[in-house]
Amino acid sequence: MAAAFEVQSDWAKKDEGEAWLSCHPPGKPSLYGSLTCQGIGLDGIPEVTASEGFIVNEISKKSIHISCPKESASSKFLAPYTTFSRIHTKSITCLDISSGGGLGVSSSTDGTMKIWQASNGELRRVLEGHVFDVNCCTFFPSGLVVLSGGMDAQLKIWSAEDASCVVTFKGHKGGILDTAIVDRGRNVVSGSRDGTARLWDCGRSACLGVLADCGSSINGVAVGAADNSINLGSPEQMPSEREVGTEAKMLLLAREDKKLQCLGLQSRQPVFLFIGSDAFNCCTFLSGFLLLAGTQDGNIYQLDVRSPGAPVQVIHRSGAPVLSLLSFRDGFIASQGDGSCFIVQQDLDYVTELTGADCDPVYKVATWEKQIYTCCRDGLVRRYQLSDL
Repeated sequence: MAAAFEVQSDWAKKDEGEAWLSCHPPGKPSLYGSLTCQGIGLDGIPEVTASEGFIVNEISKKSIHISCPKESASSKFLAPYTTFSRIHTKSITCLDISSGGGLGVSSSTDGTMKIWQASNGELRRVLEGHVFDVNCCTFFPSGLVVLSGGMDAQLKIWSAEDASCVVTFKGHKGGILDTAIVDRGRNVVSGSRDGTARLWDCGRSACLGVLADCGSSINGVAVGAADNSINLGSPEQMPSEREVGTEAKMLLLAREDKKLQCLGLQSRQPVFLFIGSDAFNCCTFLSGFLLLAGTQDGNIYQLDVRSPGAPVQVIHRSGAPVLSLLSFRDGFIASQGDGSCFIVQQDLDYVTELTGADCDPVYKVATWEKQIYTCCRDGLVRRYQLSDL
């Protein structure tokens, strides 16, 4: 992984004056510099120069591309297009955007879960019914229904239209930390602090089975379609006719005991067990055989399900916990506990940094077309426009 760049979080607001800048090549001393803004040009674009050792390659109103020739490294920094500060009053732990891009849902340590207009952050609905904090919330593919999991060990399904809770699933004995929706959403998966992952039937609000019981908190879950070269095993019993869309799918579990577990969703048979450097916080599939998982000590493991013994690569930018991973275009977006949030794309030789969070953890990232939304401990939802690049 190339050198990581950092820039002052409010760099884009500096019409005059300086913003600090640094480059951290792996295993070498960091390089420090500054950006100086001489004012705004007639086209509304700031006129910025970099101190010795750094070059400003390109600049627009919301983005700046900087390189450090000595390390032959470069990064593009993108400032938020808009910031929503009125949705919640405290740290925002999770968010998602509906499939049509019109609505957002988020949960916060202020004890609330809310639905809001994605374009302007205007409040539409408050989803009330969980006891204690809500840990995760996500839209079903329809965009009209929300799935949430809470510290009350309950999983709930809500109407985004009238905020009614239509289904409550009970069965976990510890807080629910993450969920995944199978196909169009007749079935859903949950991972809990009680060490189990469960499969649920939404139509009958019933548990279809315990998929895994690993004796360690399950921090993240992901479901993905498996490449047909992967042997998922066969179920020991005939699957229930209430199981819909589980065949040829893999289930990935990011565990607190430093293990990343993959199994056949329908077969419940093991595919692999990988041991990492620290607790796994999050995981996602990139394709039918490639996946990513992030740890508490800042490692992002890329694994190939066909040969999971050794990682394809390990990306380590800082020791801050990796909090979310999301497949994006031909790459991914990651966020960490030090406020960094970045996009890695295969065809680009630079990383795009989403700026604005100043050392506050960015807990979750969601995308819709060319827009990226993040939620942060500072209580803000930030929306970035990739067209600003």
